[in-house]
Amino acid sequence: MKIEIKNLTKTYSGGFKALDSVDLTITDGMFGLLGPNGAGKSTLMRILVTLMEPTSGQVLVDGKDISGYRKEMRKMVGYLPQDFRFFAKLRSWEFLDYAARLGGMNSKRERAARVDEMLESVGLFEFRNRMANNLSGGMKRRLGIAQALIASPSVIIVDEPTTGLDPEERIRFRNLLSDLGRSETIIILSTHIVGDISSTCNQMALLNEGKLIYHGTPDQLVEQASGHVWRAHITPDQYETLKNDVPIISTIPSGGGWEVQFVGEKPDEIEAKSVDPNLEHAYVHFMEDKLKHWNLK
Repeated sequence: MKIEIKNLTKTYSGGFKALDSVDLTITDGMFGLLGPNGAGKSTLMRILVTLMEPTSGQVLVDGKDISGYRKEMRKMVGYLPQDFRFFAKLRSWEFLDYAARLGGMNSKRERAARVDEMLESVGLFEFRNRMANNLSGGMKRRLGIAQALIASPSVIIVDEPTTGLDPEERIRFRNLLSDLGRSETIIILSTHIVGDISSTCNQMALLNEGKLIYHGTPDQLVEQASGHVWRAHITPDQYETLKNDVPIISTIPSGGGWEVQFVGEKPDEIEAKSVDPNLEHAYVHFMEDKLKHWNLK
C-alpha cells in the first residue's frame, strides 16, 4: 500500500495556512510525523482520514484520490485523534464492540474474541465492565488506542497517542505498534515526543509552520547533528551566558556548578567533550540551525 500526498495545502478562515504545499509519500511500516505544536500535524491527519478537505492538492491511496471514495477510506483506517471522546453510557467492552461493528466486523462471536484480545493487549481486561467515561486519563488513552486497532485496519493513524501515558504504558504501546508495523500495514504516528519516533519508526517527516522540512530516516537526521552535541561542566556564570547562545538539552547540578549537554557550536571559552547525538539532539539541531539558514522562522 502507498499513500501519496501531492501539493497539499490547507488554509483556514482568516488566511492562516496550516499546510503549505506538502509533498510526501508513505509506504508500509511505521512512519513518524514529528514537529512542534502548531506545525500542521493534526490538520494533515484529519485530511488523511477524510474528516477535513484540503484547500488544494491531493491525497492518493494506491493511486486513488481519497476525495472520491471517502466511505471506503474510513473503513480501511483506524484513527486515534488527539482529542478522543467516548460515549458516556457504554462500558469499555461495549465501546470496543461498537467500534468493531463500525469497522465492518459483523460476526458477534468474532467481535467478542477481538474485544477481549484488544483489552488484554492494552492492559484493560480487568476493567472491561467499567464505564468508559469513568476510566482514568491513561486508561482512556489506552482504550482509544484499542479502538483504532480493533478492526485490523490497513492504515492506522494515531495523533499524539502517548499523551497521558506513564513510561510503562508508553513502552507497551510502542511494542504494540512495532508488532503491527511488521505486517503490510501503514502506521502513521504523529507526535511532538521525539522518543516515540526514535523507538519505532524507520521513516519520518518533520513539519514546521505547515511546511515539510525533512523526509528521510531517523538515522539520517541524527547524522546531521554529528559534531554538534557537547557535554561540559560549567560554572553558574557560564551557564547564564551559554543558555542565551545555544539550546541546552539537559542540566544536572554538580560540584557547585552544572553538568550540561548542549547543541550547537562550542564556545571557545568552555571546555566540552563531543557527544554522540540521538534523535532528540538531531531534532533540536535541525530546528535551530537548518531553519535559520532557510529563513523559515
